[in-house]
Amino acid sequence: MNPYYSILTKAEDTGNLSAGEIKNLLDPPSSKEENELFKAADRVRQYYMGDEIWLRGIIEFSNKCSRNCIYCGLRAQNTKKWRYEMTVDEIVNTSKLIASLEIGTVVLQSGEYRSCPLEKLKTVIKRIKEIDLAITLSIGEYPRDIYRELKQAGADRFLLRHETADPDLYEELHPGYKIKDRINALKILKEEGYEVGCGFMVGLPGQTLDILAKDVLLCKDIEADMVGIGPFIPHPDTILKDEKQGDFQMTLRLLAAIRLVCRDVHLPATTAMATIDEFGREKAWQAGANVVMPTATPKPYRQAYELYPDKKCLEDSVEHCRGCLEMRILSVGRKVGIGQGGSYKKKKK
Repeated sequence: MNPYYSILTKAEDTGNLSAGEIKNLLDPPSSKEENELFKAADRVRQYYMGDEIWLRGIIEFSNKCSRNCIYCGLRAQNTKKWRYEMTVDEIVNTSKLIASLEIGTVVLQSGEYRSCPLEKLKTVIKRIKEIDLAITLSIGEYPRDIYRELKQAGADRFLLRHETADPDLYEELHPGYKIKDRINALKILKEEGYEVGCGFMVGLPGQTLDILAKDVLLCKDIEADMVGIGPFIPHPDTILKDEKQGDFQMTLRLLAAIRLVCRDVHLPATTAMATIDEFGREKAWQAGANVVMPTATPKPYRQAYELYPDKKCLEDSVEHCRGCLEMRILSVGRKVGIGQGGSYKKKKK
């Protein structure tokens, strides 16, 4: 048997791969093997997750950030950026709009800033829970007691992308911070009862197949409930502005590898994938993905939340996106998930 197919069969049957085997999986000898990788991931997705594609409405409630990650348009040293913070009523009213569109989860996302108003955020969470939405937070690293207070206020899930599993590359990308602290925060979130999401970028300068294989295994070790990945897109106001954009096909292969190795995680077809490929979402859904996250941030705020340039659908309302996404979902033979679409862990083993 073709050695590639031997690894692929093992991946589909068991999900138990070494770093070396994952590395080989990410480097198919031809487009034929690559297509078989996507088909295997799609079969595992169908078995573990079913045919629903879950929508999560994102509210980017603040673009303030105290970090200086060298790839991110929100970095603190980007003085060209207008900084904002939505009011409680603006966030709650946008959440009501999300609920009216039969989207069962709201994602409250911001830059990672230490002045994040805890009491205000707790008020927002409590008011949103009255709308009967699941609440995902994506606000960065904080001490355990803050995570606990936000959980007690009603938060259900937490997204904390680790960006890269390699310690040296992590420190280069995030000056003054270490990957061990990021991983520790993810473990604390699990201990505090959150459904937890991690994830990473594909195509970062200095990234190798060995590092990417470690990223996949880290997602499994964390026992993540969701993994979000996307291609690196250079921002003109960052140190990495002249670097090469991440490869779309490699991002698809990694999506498929995560599905095969991690099995029952939620995997979004990220906006970054749609930004660099017109049919990026559809291709991702056919390679293992089962989530999509339309932006509900109102104007003028959404234009100021620029992690990378030329973001897809930036001018489209969430109402428009909801209808467009449903048509796209149906076009690949899938259906919109109705409800909150929580963790699938332990649903099937």
